[in-house]
Amino acid sequence: MGKRGRQAEAARNDLRLLEAAHEVFTTQGFDAPVSAIAKQAGVGMGSLYRRYRTKEELLQRLCLIAMERVVEAAESALADDDPWEGLARYVRRCVGFRSGALAPVAGTIEVTDEMWRTSRKATDLAERLIARAHEAGVLRTDVTALDVSLLMEQFSRPAPGPPSERHQHVKQRLLAIALDGLRAPGVTELPGDPPDLEWYEGRWAPPPES
Repeated sequence: MGKRGRQAEAARNDLRLLEAAHEVFTTQGFDAPVSAIAKQAGVGMGSLYRRYRTKEELLQRLCLIAMERVVEAAESALADDDPWEGLARYVRRCVGFRSGALAPVAGTIEVTDEMWRTSRKATDLAERLIARAHEAGVLRTDVTALDVSLLMEQFSRPAPGPPSERHQHVKQRLLAIALDGLRAPGVTELPGDPPDLEWYEGRWAPPPES
């Protein structure tokens, strides 16, 4: 096999590993052994450890990919001429690939500089989406970009039991209800202050040593 063939095979193995890791971690929990990931991906443990030396490295890569996909979804939404449809499509896309499924690892892994940069880019783009929807009068004025991000995080949680079409139908139904709840003018006053960026990002800081 030539160099190009080996590179293509390595890329395929990496993709299988990442897909398997996301599935195993989000269904079996983040304490799942990496051997379960290798088995799911159909690769040997040696292949896994050559690419990711630790579970933390693997989780960091998964988190970065999720953030990059959020950035792509936001950029695509901003290209939509309709402020509401752009925002709704952004929410649906992020929920579709479960953008917040890895949120439970917050505070348990080191956040790399690249992760921070990508996260802040995603936040900036989301704030532009929200500002545009507010200016158009289609989004209730008391909803913030972090409200929307946290809403998507809630929809990213796995349902109990094996995946099913019924579950997907119910999720889409509830998402439609949630999106209608975001529309202006809004009927129910939202309780409490909105989440702030310091709290939102602070979840990823490691706990203080005792």
